[in-house]
Amino acid sequence: MSIEFILLIISILFLLSIIVGKASSRFGVPALLLFLCIGMIFGSGGFGIEFNNFSIAQIIGTVALCIILFSGGMDTNIEEIRPVMKQGVLLATLGVFLTALITGLLIWLVLGMTFKSASIGLLTSLLLASTMSSTDSASVFSILRSKDLHLRNNLRPMLELESGSNDPMAYVLVITLIEVIKMDSSPNYWWAIGILVMQLCVGAIAGFVFGKLALHVINRLKIDNPSLYPILVFTFCIFIFSCTYFIKGNGYLAVYIGGLVIGNASFLHKRSSLRFFDGLAWLCQLLLFLTLGLLVNLNELLDVVVPGLIISFLMIFISRPISVFLSLAPFRKVGFRDKVYVSWCGLRGAVPIVFAILPLVADVPNAQFIFNIVFFCTLVSLLLQGTSLPMIAKWLHLDEKVTPKKILKDFDVDFPDEIKSVTTEITLTPEILQYGNHLMDLDLPDKTLVVMIKRSNKYFVPTGKTILHEKDKLLVITDDHEALTETYERLGVKK
Repeated sequence: MSIEFILLIISILFLLSIIVGKASSRFGVPALLLFLCIGMIFGSGGFGIEFNNFSIAQIIGTVALCIILFSGGMDTNIEEIRPVMKQGVLLATLGVFLTALITGLLIWLVLGMTFKSASIGLLTSLLLASTMSSTDSASVFSILRSKDLHLRNNLRPMLELESGSNDPMAYVLVITLIEVIKMDSSPNYWWAIGILVMQLCVGAIAGFVFGKLALHVINRLKIDNPSLYPILVFTFCIFIFSCTYFIKGNGYLAVYIGGLVIGNASFLHKRSSLRFFDGLAWLCQLLLFLTLGLLVNLNELLDVVVPGLIISFLMIFISRPISVFLSLAPFRKVGFRDKVYVSWCGLRGAVPIVFAILPLVADVPNAQFIFNIVFFCTLVSLLLQGTSLPMIAKWLHLDEKVTPKKILKDFDVDFPDEIKSVTTEITLTPEILQYGNHLMDLDLPDKTLVVMIKRSNKYFVPTGKTILHEKDKLLVITDDHEALTETYERLGVKK
């Protein structure tokens, strides 16, 4: 195929995914699930696009996860995760290990009863479980944030911290089990524990040090072209991940911590960099899920429906809850309903599928079967858990009602997080202008300013004597949400 034809197909797939993703929120279906489905429909089992290069898929998955984790770290407020740091770390380590162990034992029993032709032993069952043992950062970040789900008791920071930092544990388990299976020998547990501890420690230290180094360079390096600053941050994202690999650390953990360090500090053109990575992370999610969807043959998935469904439900209702309750047992402040919700948020997504590619690349026996099971379980998780997160939060009385922010449509302005002012836009109506048509006639609180007016397609800065017209749009800045609420009340504007 010519490069032009490949680009045409990619552009059509991207366009369809964006259109479907826009419609997904209306029906409560995660956009990531629909991206996967589009890839499957256009793959070899659907319209016939042949893509079975697992090495390229692994490269795409590695780069995409690197960017998604870095972006998630940059968007995470460290002050929010500080109170739940211990809980998140335990879930990301002990929770992952318990999930892999319990699920592996259950898979060994289930496949022995329902799918004997698979002929996989305990070690292969543990490998299959390990690929699915971590919650998927791409799924958790996108679903919680796209649905703007506000949770009580710091649950959202805990879930984001867990999903952003639990991939290293699962990755080491997968790599260790692959090596043990290929050696066809008894496991060296001390070697595996040593590798795990080393990768976690080196990855955490490297992420922090390289993050600080990146901030120093960004703020000291004077670049004439401001549009290059997001590219500079992106360069450090890739540098942190790759350099950590060569010093024997875990790049996934390093790049997440690096994003945390950079995103929670002040640096030049921070707002544009955050927006750049927000869009780039969504592009990576789209590309990653489309690629993974193209890898799957629909006919092969039909062969694993029965064991796949059983394993999915065992993970959702048994192994994940047991691991969560045991991991959070030392924390009395974490209530029963909180633990139930955290258990339900054990979303599978791109990470398990990417990890399931590793046995295929390493030519592990039954690797294709492992991949198909993991892919099927991911579909079930996104469909069952991903669509019901808001509903379960409401049932458990853990959802928190927050006044939604009005998005500025006519004024493309934004302020850094350090500036605590609140902005909104107000369209003038006859009711607002009933006491006078001058700006000074509006009953505005002392802490509220009108800084700009849009009339038709023209913008101008007003004064107190400015004559106002109906349908004028005002850009309003207030000190805080209380002042904004008072402004709405005085002018009779509906929130």
